[in-house]
Amino acid sequence: MNPSSLAAVRDFLAGQGVPVAGELTASLISGGRSNLTYALFDGVHRWVLRRPPLSGLTQSAHDVAREWRVTRALRHSAVPVPPAVALCADETVLGAPFAVTGFVAGQVVRTRGQLAAHGSASLEACVTELVRVLADLHAVPVDSVGLGGLGRPDGFLDRQVRLWWRQWNEVKSVDLADANRLHDLLTSALPARSAHIGVVHGDYRIDNTLLDAADISKVLAVVDWELATVGDVLTDVALMCVYRQPELDPILGLDAAWASDRLPPTDAIAEAYARRRGVDLDHWPFYLALANFKLAVIAQGISYRARRGAAADATSAQAERAVPALLAAGLRALASRAHSARGSASA
Repeated sequence: MNPSSLAAVRDFLAGQGVPVAGELTASLISGGRSNLTYALFDGVHRWVLRRPPLSGLTQSAHDVAREWRVTRALRHSAVPVPPAVALCADETVLGAPFAVTGFVAGQVVRTRGQLAAHGSASLEACVTELVRVLADLHAVPVDSVGLGGLGRPDGFLDRQVRLWWRQWNEVKSVDLADANRLHDLLTSALPARSAHIGVVHGDYRIDNTLLDAADISKVLAVVDWELATVGDVLTDVALMCVYRQPELDPILGLDAAWASDRLPPTDAIAEAYARRRGVDLDHWPFYLALANFKLAVIAQGISYRARRGAAADATSAQAERAVPALLAAGLRALASRAHSARGSASA
């Protein structure tokens, strides 16, 4: 971020009544594949600024205003979030909308190497806590925190299928038969209704949280809310589970911590969530297939932005390598559903 941009951000913050002690400095926080994240420092105070990428935007996928609204709404809930400081919708200030939150001094666990310092019991406790936080998010009373208008629960799953299909067509580099087939099967397998409605994070996994530096089992804040909405919360659970696949490595450009085989398996995570909430995971193969399709589109979008010169880092272009395997996993999930249905019919 150049000096003139920092001066503009400083003037904006001061105009919002935020005490700024001196000139701002900024450093890009690595690890993000979508919105750009900067740590701001004025010599005394620290903040975090989030803004959309410089190019290659996909519709509704970089909404910092949505992030800020959700973070602010959850500030008194059981879900730990960074303190909301200010939102700037005026694009003349920085060339794009941006949101500023307080700086939370936790650790982001991104790589499998970071897990090496922790024993099996600590890792299991960490995952248990991550599941608890997600379950607490899904139990938040939507209207009482002011998020009733954030999404449209009716027809949520149908719109999700259509949204990710539209975004696939915006970012794809080539036509893939498996993408077409998976979209068609998702459309035909849509559940009649969503039984579990709440606040959906939309991108939940270990590295989208800030953990206590001294205790990996404590979540200090959940971050990266740009895809948050109100809808079917089982989409969150399924995506959290799908992120456990090896394909997360090329998407993030590293040996992803959440894909580590030292963490509990997908089925155990889903079952732990179901027990915590006291719910049934109805239509689970559909949710897994949708999550695989969503992650395939996200991976393709990362490479799309790289091709347009807006790469988050040098590894971004390789993200699309994960797409064929994710599409295949989605098809397998729906195939298991069909197999189960045939078995029930013949019983």
